[in-house]
Amino acid sequence: MPAVDSSRSRSLGAFLEMMAAERGAATNTIDAYRRDLNDFAAFMVRRRTIADAATTNDVAAYVRTMSESGLSPRTAARRLSALRQFFVFLFSEGLRADDPTAAIDSPRQPRPLPKYLSEEDVGLLMNVAAGLEGPEGVRTRALIEVLYATGLRVSELVSLPLGALSRDGHTVTVVGKGGKERLVPLGEPAAVALADYLQVRHRFIGADAPASTARRMFPSRGRDGHLTRMRFHQLLKDLALAAGLDPRRVSPHVLRHSFASHLLAHGADLRSLQTLLGHADIATTQIYTHVLDQRLKDLVSRAHPLARH
Repeated sequence: MPAVDSSRSRSLGAFLEMMAAERGAATNTIDAYRRDLNDFAAFMVRRRTIADAATTNDVAAYVRTMSESGLSPRTAARRLSALRQFFVFLFSEGLRADDPTAAIDSPRQPRPLPKYLSEEDVGLLMNVAAGLEGPEGVRTRALIEVLYATGLRVSELVSLPLGALSRDGHTVTVVGKGGKERLVPLGEPAAVALADYLQVRHRFIGADAPASTARRMFPSRGRDGHLTRMRFHQLLKDLALAAGLDPRRVSPHVLRHSFASHLLAHGADLRSLQTLLGHADIATTQIYTHVLDQRLKDLVSRAHPLARH
């Protein structure tokens, strides 16, 4: 292991040796820790002291410096994580009486944008599903139509009780997180696909199926008594391949995101979307505001008189 500049830290070498010997950290991991901690050690040298003696104010100043230098929040968070582990090591070894990182908040990570399909890609999936034959094909078509029409979580969809469907077949009552109920409308294509499926639903119920299975919208002979999330996930992957789409881009959750993104793109408001998705907090629904931002830009480019010049 390369020597560590003792003027910057008396304990960094010992920490890296511990990571390798006791935790079995890979060489690349050790190298990453060394780079991150040497960066902090160099910062402390400029403050005329060593890393081992850093105070909470020193660590806070380092975090500010990383932010001001334009370092990404992800990289800054990784470096702070390395510091936390280093000072926990010093504390556990009795080399420090405190942990100067304990009161430091990690840099806020930007929330990743939800991945969703274009309306054209969803149309390709629907077209392939429409051509499927037999009871399995009818069920797959109902599943994908209902998911895209409602934005249900996949666990909510596959575990729907038969009684969740209204008498007119155009709404479903969903029990979401925390046991909260919400009423979700079905569009005409989804209502028709579900009605067609109900004609063949009995094919998925064994003669000796328990009553709990018989009460499921999408019964299965499996342990759970209903179609599993993994099985539906695989059905979607097969549809994606048949539609010429990358199956890695297609999942039940991506279809849920697509439902939300497409609704907003066509004028839905966040509060209505929050209700449909079953989000307890509007902040969760706000991950879709990237769609609203784009819609506003398009509106300005179309409607503002100066935008046409």
